[in-house]
Amino acid sequence: MALLKENQTILSKPLMSVLVLEPLEADVLEWLAERHAVQVAPEPADAPLTLREHVAQAQAIFLPASIALDADTVRRAPRLRAVGRIGAGAENIDLEACRAANVEVVRAPTAAASAEAEFVIGALLALLRRVPVQGADGNWVGRELGCATIGLVGLTPSARQLATLLPVFGARVIGYDPSLHHADPLWAQWGIEPYGLRELMQAADGVSVQLAYFPRYRGLIGERVLNFCKPAQVLVSTSHSALFDEQALADALHGGRLLAAWLDLMEPGLMEAGRPLQGAPGLQVTPRVAATTRESRMRAAWSVARRISEILSTPAAQAEFRPTHPGVLPDLLAEPRWR
Repeated sequence: MALLKENQTILSKPLMSVLVLEPLEADVLEWLAERHAVQVAPEPADAPLTLREHVAQAQAIFLPASIALDADTVRRAPRLRAVGRIGAGAENIDLEACRAANVEVVRAPTAAASAEAEFVIGALLALLRRVPVQGADGNWVGRELGCATIGLVGLTPSARQLATLLPVFGARVIGYDPSLHHADPLWAQWGIEPYGLRELMQAADGVSVQLAYFPRYRGLIGERVLNFCKPAQVLVSTSHSALFDEQALADALHGGRLLAAWLDLMEPGLMEAGRPLQGAPGLQVTPRVAATTRESRMRAAWSVARRISEILSTPAAQAEFRPTHPGVLPDLLAEPRWR
């Protein structure tokens, strides 16, 4: 079946500039079509060859999380200047290939910060109250967030929101990020006490993991970290599950070192029979819902659309390329831009 249908094309310029492969809000799409030639297509999950043909003609694409962008597709797209992703991460986009081809990967890292922070707060409240511990009198009771020490792993924009919200409950906030020195002024600016990762696990009643995933971080939270969990610790992660060593996480849950874990982003097949985490006690999984709200999607859509329009409105020779190097924390302190 053909990927694109004539009645799904918005004609405003003779050559296609923007290929939209995921649903966009009508006003965002209309705004783009007033400025560029936009072509809208259904998600081509079953037509990779057709996808490559149309990507090869586009200057920019809106790419849903379900579709990967590999180096070969980038090489076959000489006109491509930008790849926009409204939701989720960029784990299945070949960032090195994009950088080599001077293709900017456009995301809105601050757009979902409020949504993710609210999700983490709710998850911590639920786990601390729902997963009981034994009190001094022998009764099994829940715990209060206001009396807890919360460790933040990864100082993403959502961590900044958490550092603001958690003290309102009365919680103490500590943090770790492998890309920030403990003397970095950002710690003091956000009111977070810097800790080493192992020390954070030893001190925290609850841990929130929102560290951006890069291949070098795969298995970062493994046996050498999880062996030091504070007794009755609970953990919430909005990061990619590849940050965890699955066997070590399963052992921590089965052994009681970690009382409960809530993972919002799982690799496919991680919970299948025969894998370590299948049937692990205290494990809760949700399908990437932390950042998925009406408000966050609208903020992200406008931010990505405006940046893509800026790129396409600037001659290629004059364009300011924004590198997608894994060591860079993009827009860490910036506010989201939307209409």
